[in-house]
Amino acid sequence: MSTSQPGFFMRFLRGIWNTLNFTRRLILNGILVIVLIAVFAALFRSAPIVREQTALVLDPQGAIVEQYSTDPGERVMASLTGDATREVQLRDLLRVIDTAASDPKIARIVLVPDQMSAGVSTMRELGQALDRFRATKKDVVVVSENMQQGQYYLAAHADQILLDPQGSVLLEGFASYRSYYRDALDKLGVEVHLIRVGQYKSAGEPYILNQASDAAKQADLYWMGGIWKEFLDEIAALRELDATALTDDVAHLDTLVTQFKGDLAKLALDRGLVDKLATRNQARKLLSDLGKPDDSGETFRQVNWSNYLGMHVADNLPDPRAQVAVVVAQGDIVQGEQSQAVVGAATTARLLREVRDDDRIKAVVLRVDSPGGDAYASEIIRREIEQIQAAGKPVVVSMGDVAASGGYWISMNADEIWAQPTTITGSIGIYGMLVTIPQTLEKIGIHTDGVATTPIAGAGDIRRPLNPQVESIVTSVLQKGYRDFIDKVATARGKTPTQIDEIAQGRVWSGSQAKQRGLVDKLGGLHDAIAAAAVLGNLGSDYHTHYVEPELSTWERFALSLGNSEAAAGLGRWSGLASLSTRWLGHDEIRRTLALLNELGGNRLGVVAHCTCGLN
Repeated sequence: MSTSQPGFFMRFLRGIWNTLNFTRRLILNGILVIVLIAVFAALFRSAPIVREQTALVLDPQGAIVEQYSTDPGERVMASLTGDATREVQLRDLLRVIDTAASDPKIARIVLVPDQMSAGVSTMRELGQALDRFRATKKDVVVVSENMQQGQYYLAAHADQILLDPQGSVLLEGFASYRSYYRDALDKLGVEVHLIRVGQYKSAGEPYILNQASDAAKQADLYWMGGIWKEFLDEIAALRELDATALTDDVAHLDTLVTQFKGDLAKLALDRGLVDKLATRNQARKLLSDLGKPDDSGETFRQVNWSNYLGMHVADNLPDPRAQVAVVVAQGDIVQGEQSQAVVGAATTARLLREVRDDDRIKAVVLRVDSPGGDAYASEIIRREIEQIQAAGKPVVVSMGDVAASGGYWISMNADEIWAQPTTITGSIGIYGMLVTIPQTLEKIGIHTDGVATTPIAGAGDIRRPLNPQVESIVTSVLQKGYRDFIDKVATARGKTPTQIDEIAQGRVWSGSQAKQRGLVDKLGGLHDAIAAAAVLGNLGSDYHTHYVEPELSTWERFALSLGNSEAAAGLGRWSGLASLSTRWLGHDEIRRTLALLNELGGNRLGVVAHCTCGLN
């Protein structure tokens, strides 16, 4: 019995393992078979045929981003289960619009903005692309049920706006509210020691105050007011309205709504925000009359933008022409290798070195959409920009929605800095935050004691009160960091440190305000920045724009091909699974706050060049 029992036990475990192995292979093979079926179904379906008088339907759903937050494989697997985060790359929409502008078979764009979300500057970028499309004597028609102000900002670029009779257009202004944790931290016994350099550097205030400081409110209202004026002025110009009257309408919206007995659609029509009230069926009939009906006769001749993109994607194909490389820096700036939607210093530096060493690349555009983050990580990226320039290649920065604090740090040395008037930038300042929890531990009966060979040994232990010597050390390091920041900006921008200090101090500016103060060279979008890089690189008009990103694996390339066909979407419909998402007020703020605090754990001195600036 003593020898047979172990043998039986091992055979039993082996049997369980073999069963698990078989089950795992069966599940994975099953998923693969389902994916392959979907792929072949997509391949055998007829590709969309674009005929004369076809309308391009632009109805992106989800957040418009510089690059996806997940890799292609994760996106496809998520779409199969209905858990996909809805994201659309800005570059794809721009490519579709610009390609359609020169396609003689595309007569117009039908924009359905209701399910898209993006920052003000991103919407402006798309609006400029629509303007380029309209400049070819083609029209843009908006069909909408309800529009928030960001969606309407884009819709205003259309020739005609059709709004559902039960719909609405809401312009309400901009706001920036944050949660403040001082009382909560006091109750928990958590001590936050904030050391900041810059009168307006307010990113750490929520941990030491219960409300925004007067300086923060003053600065925030200034840059937000600037962007709001740009916003209203542009809408007024596009819609041929009086900007002052439009401002007054927003301020007295409650009175206007009452006058129109709660009918927001009629209010929008009366104030010139839309051209016509039309149901979806009425809109289809109007679009059929403008163009041609489809074969069914029930709607207009059309092609969806995602299908159209799949027919014209060529960015990854070999191209013998000289290249303008675009490197994306989107998200918080942190150290090390990071996935997309986070600017990892090591990852971004590696991409920039690839750009520097590639002889086909003659000019570089750094597309920045970042509120900053780790100061040293930002410096690593800035140094790589200098190395590219030393290799004789011009670098142009294109700022998206936000390029502040560390986001400005990585931008400062560019040969040219382009920003939208509505970009959030500046915030030149740094801060450090040290957290100690001895009182927290005392509340639950835990005490800390011991010995050390020097006064500062073990001073970073959060269980102990903050050592004044450590606070003094960190303060000196931060003051040096701020001096370095403004000195580098002064050198890069051709100004004195004193001049930069006057417009720094952690203060945030709109793109227009930053240009007035010499922090930005020109106002314009990504399209303008790429053209400027080509000029600086002496490329003429015949060049190829190429996004430089981490190399994809074989599986990721395969998954990406699914994303450019309808296979994944078709499989999602076949499975009957739906994607549900719930947005809670403050959820994104809390997520970003926790992420930032987590990153401070790897930063011994807690030195941060980060801006919590944003619009709601």
